[in-house]
Amino acid sequence: MTERRSPIPTPLRVTSEVCARLLVVAAALALLIYLVVQLRVVVIPVAIAVLLAALLAPAVQWLTTRRVPRGLATALVLVAGLAVLGGLLSFVVNTFIGGFPALQEQLTASFESIERVLSGAPFNLPPDVLRTLPAELGRAISDNRSALTSGALSTAATVTEIAAGTALALFALIFFLYDGPVIWRFLLRAAPRARRDRVDVAGRRAFACLVGYVRATALVAVVDAVGIGLGLAIVGVPLVVPLAALVFLGAFVPTVGAVVTGGVAVLVALVANGPIPALVVLLIVIGVQQLEGHILQPLLLGRAVRLHALAVVLAVAAGVVVAGITGALLAVPLLAVLNTAVKSLTADAEPAPATIDAVDPRRAQPGPPLPPPGPGRIRLFLRGLRPAPPDVDG
Repeated sequence: MTERRSPIPTPLRVTSEVCARLLVVAAALALLIYLVVQLRVVVIPVAIAVLLAALLAPAVQWLTTRRVPRGLATALVLVAGLAVLGGLLSFVVNTFIGGFPALQEQLTASFESIERVLSGAPFNLPPDVLRTLPAELGRAISDNRSALTSGALSTAATVTEIAAGTALALFALIFFLYDGPVIWRFLLRAAPRARRDRVDVAGRRAFACLVGYVRATALVAVVDAVGIGLGLAIVGVPLVVPLAALVFLGAFVPTVGAVVTGGVAVLVALVANGPIPALVVLLIVIGVQQLEGHILQPLLLGRAVRLHALAVVLAVAAGVVVAGITGALLAVPLLAVLNTAVKSLTADAEPAPATIDAVDPRRAQPGPPLPPPGPGRIRLFLRGLRPAPPDVDG
């Protein structure tokens, strides 16, 4: 008895089945993104609360292991952490905003030099166009006054959304710190019983990855701001503190943020000090970024977060398209968490969930844990940078 052959060629049938499955997956992802965008007023505050919980949860665990009641530990860490973060962000944002008038005066004073550059080769712009540019900008603002007024009204609505989102993020953060393990055990009930332990391990490793990411990103932001700020002060560039604050904020957007904020610092140096100081500032920015990329991030992150630079850039670009600046901030940690969870779920074997500490970044990836941080860890890292000794025959 012979088998009946299909009239459709095998390559075409396999391709069509793969494409059909890809279309189903794409439709599910599109629906998920649509729901996230529609519920952004809820999703974004909860996501920010998760990031803050990853930053503060190790302190809560440290207090609870020393016999401090969890409620009291949560209150102490929440008050102290929000006071430090709020004071730091308030200083950075207010300093950056306060530096705008001085930056505007500096740009106005340097407009004539910019005009000479643009009117010469290779731009060759007519001087009349450059002289009438401020008047044309003022006329455009007056002609679009109604649009600006409606934009102000939408800004007021946005301020209301921000206030509501801040309250929701604070409320969620309190329960994440106090009842985080209970909430996670409740979510685990949605997993099949046969795979529940693997899902539990994957979730613990993913949160450990997030802890390492948030901790390292904050430290790298401080180092970038201090390093570039000191370089700007030595060169004599004006607005050192606002530019350092901008670098600090931009460091929370991996790769892209450092490039953009460094470019702003170089541009200000070019306008205010000339091409030679701008070149020195460019070298300082490149040096700090190389220190960040080749020493700080491998040393601080270790194996907690393993993402290719191309994946980071694509994630930031997709986040900007979907949710603007907020999407750029949340895209990379989301990608890191998903990457860690998938690696854990697809590993050949995993230990019992109780052996995985969810707030220890060294347990973020499958495999033996890294040695604790300290001089020994630094020696191992530096040893890995040395070239291997040549082979010696018998």
